[in-house]
Amino acid sequence: MSIRNGVQLITYADRLGDGNIESLTNLLQGPLNGLFTGVHVLPFYYPFDGEDAGFDPIDHTSVDKRLGNWSNIKKLGESVDIMADLIVNHMSGQSEAFEDVLKNGRESEYWPLFLTKEDVFKGNDQAKIDEHIAQVFRPRPTPFFSDYTVGTQTANPETVPFWTTFTANQIDIDVESKLGKEYLSSILQSFTESNVDLIRLDAAGYAIKRAGTNCFMLEETFSFIEALSNRARDMGMQCLVEIHSHYQTQIEIAARCDSVYDFALPPLVLHTLFTKSADALAHWLSISPRNCFTVLDTHDGIGIVDVGASGDKPGLLDVAAIDALVEQIHENSNGESKKATGAAANNVDLYQVNCTYYDALGKDDFAYLVARAIQFFSPGIPQVYYGGLFAAHNDMALLAKTNVGRDINRPYLTTALIENAVQKPVVEGLMRLIRLRNECDAFNGEFDVKYTNDVLVLSWENNNDTASLNIDFSTMEATINTVTGGEESALPVRSLLG
Repeated sequence: MSIRNGVQLITYADRLGDGNIESLTNLLQGPLNGLFTGVHVLPFYYPFDGEDAGFDPIDHTSVDKRLGNWSNIKKLGESVDIMADLIVNHMSGQSEAFEDVLKNGRESEYWPLFLTKEDVFKGNDQAKIDEHIAQVFRPRPTPFFSDYTVGTQTANPETVPFWTTFTANQIDIDVESKLGKEYLSSILQSFTESNVDLIRLDAAGYAIKRAGTNCFMLEETFSFIEALSNRARDMGMQCLVEIHSHYQTQIEIAARCDSVYDFALPPLVLHTLFTKSADALAHWLSISPRNCFTVLDTHDGIGIVDVGASGDKPGLLDVAAIDALVEQIHENSNGESKKATGAAANNVDLYQVNCTYYDALGKDDFAYLVARAIQFFSPGIPQVYYGGLFAAHNDMALLAKTNVGRDINRPYLTTALIENAVQKPVVEGLMRLIRLRNECDAFNGEFDVKYTNDVLVLSWENNNDTASLNIDFSTMEATINTVTGGEESALPVRSLLG
């Protein structure tokens, strides 16, 4: 199927409007009508409010009744493309299948579904096992394995270390087993019956484990992603691979799947606006994958690993530039991001800064609109996070309540708050930018990037229609020039603020 080349929304169903899927549909048909060609509804499975905000589903094939049901998803999909998360790597420790394993141990019919330490690290040579474990890439500071007592209702209970890549409640699946393949197929079937068009493969890079490797994005992982994407494609859906990694890895992944995220773009845009130099950004946009989805903000933090070095492979930014970038975010947010990042606030990510993008730019309306203009003119399908759509501030009250770092950028925006937010000049300006991106046919053509004498030009050409974003970093002026149907137009970005 063909995904519409327009701006998409990223949102939780419970944190926008009245807190359910029907309300989200009404918002997209009401105050947000015509703004978005698609919506990524973050995990709406049961329970959506688990330990990892829906990414630890007890039942991945069931819509949480507090949010609605599959018919609500299907109705939403009648007007916009829907993206849903396929949580590839794990399921909840409270799932029916894992609870059966706890009771019946190795006698459980579900035993082959879950990955244990001994499944990957075999033998009795503990020194060699320890050496192999030391090679495994860790995305979080928590342990690789969590001990569970299984077979509690049998004569021989035992303690078994299970793979838990993310949290102790997220039990890794053996995706190569017969049960693992059947489990993923059951989710795909639920999706295809309910108008889901795009599948975001969450944590797919960790799905395949092999002793003696770093267990991340192996050749077997590429093959797994490719096979899963083919299965989804045969069912009328496309896959978006979610991987935070070195930029060369992203380019390699993009060549072998439907689409990837451009996670390098968010930190590069900040670096560009902070330093008033577009060297790194222009270089990246000259080589970045074209089959990508672009973001500035998401439900997670602002990724740093995506522009950094990996071993002997240099990054898009050097260590000094990355350190300066992070410190500038902390300064611009008056230290709020520091309270939600690193070891602070029970933070689980080793490679992200938790902060709203608006606050990362010091609440500078003009800089924020320039950042969005760069995103919309970069190759790929743009996605706008719901907090970013309304230029939300860091939610320090929610952070204090939950002590979860990423909650600083996961606000609850009621219908009343939305009605007030759409009146803000920066939000009105962003909405105008979104409509321009959706309506200009030049974006269906060829992209080009030039950077000379402090002037960055991002341009698109489709037959006789053209669109270009010109940013002069010596004066910090930005203009959008378009030719549509022979009609020329020049729009200073600053004018979007009224």
